[in-house]
Amino acid sequence: MREASWGRRLTETVRREASGVGRAARAACGGPGRERDLVVQSWKAAGAALLAWLVAGSWLGDPMALMAPWAALVLVQATVYGSLRQAAQQWTAICAGTLCASAAQAVTADTLGALTLSLPVLMLLANWPRFGDQGIYAATTAVFTLASGAVSAPAVGHRVGQAALGAVIGVAVNALVLPPVHLRDVRENLAALAREAGAVLDAVAGGLRDGGWDTGTAAEWSRAAARLERRREGLRSARGWSRESLRLTSKPLRALRRLPLDVPPESEDARWGRVTDHVVALTRTLAVAADGERAPAPPGPAALRTYARLLELLGDACRAEAERAATTGAERAATTGADGAEETAGPTGPAVLEELDELRLRLQDGLRDQATRGAAHTAVLGALLLQAENLRAEVLPAAREAERSR
Repeated sequence: MREASWGRRLTETVRREASGVGRAARAACGGPGRERDLVVQSWKAAGAALLAWLVAGSWLGDPMALMAPWAALVLVQATVYGSLRQAAQQWTAICAGTLCASAAQAVTADTLGALTLSLPVLMLLANWPRFGDQGIYAATTAVFTLASGAVSAPAVGHRVGQAALGAVIGVAVNALVLPPVHLRDVRENLAALAREAGAVLDAVAGGLRDGGWDTGTAAEWSRAAARLERRREGLRSARGWSRESLRLTSKPLRALRRLPLDVPPESEDARWGRVTDHVVALTRTLAVAADGERAPAPPGPAALRTYARLLELLGDACRAEAERAATTGAERAATTGADGAEETAGPTGPAVLEELDELRLRLQDGLRDQATRGAAHTAVLGALLLQAENLRAEVLPAAREAERSR
């Protein structure tokens, strides 16, 4: 029975992996995306290694053209700047490993003794932060050097030169052949953050409207808000990759990729970061209100239904902003009429803003009524109303500008 169960798990794992490979292949063939970028980078790395082998082996006549294709293969990185930085780190590590191994061989006159003398030093050197993740090449190069027995001065210079040749070829291929530009990830992460913020607000609105929320439901809302914070970290990472991918890449070569370069500004990251903070604060307030052992008491059903409708409208606005963030300027121009009707309709139009104002006034009136019942009831509704005001100001910047102009 154990063997049958293991066989079923193995079959399911293989089927799941095969299905994932199939989806990735269809995505790569279907259009631009991460999968196609991965295919391009893989082919570029393979091409750079083959080119380095041809140059070193055929043109320069090296019968052991190992270092050049090896260096070229690993230096086709996710960004041109990353390739150049790692090329310098790797070449320095290879030089250190070659020289250290040769010196140890000259001192000990024995391969085992040279390995014993050089590897501990090189492994310590590999952990030097200046080497990044390329430090291990110092130790592996020492092993290759001593195993091949080529420790003379000409052999050392030859190996270092081959590494430099491979590094140059790898960086050149990455920079000149479809240079990687990571702008799509910023747009996708920003749109996902806005969309997920809207989903959290919808979930909270549904629970408050039904009146069946408790500590368990509030805990689920808090976990959903925590996922928003992880999504914000993903956006921050994508922004860093985007910024780095634009370094050392020329505009004509970027144009060959036909990528939309109107990436959302970094101010949008800060805006949706503040939205995340407000959603987190809102769910924490509800978690406190759901705990019967704490002093604050939740507002009455009528106030909660009004608040739920307000959150529902804000959730719709978040999704509208997500769609806006997911489309490029050219795509928006193609779908927007000559009179700009798209900008004044939908979840962020005047009718929605008017309803939001009406809901705010009703909640403020409810806050005054709650105050007559004691501070405990007022505290929760006041905190919820404050977070709703903050969300409205961030999600609907047009409403904020209208208030400033009054």
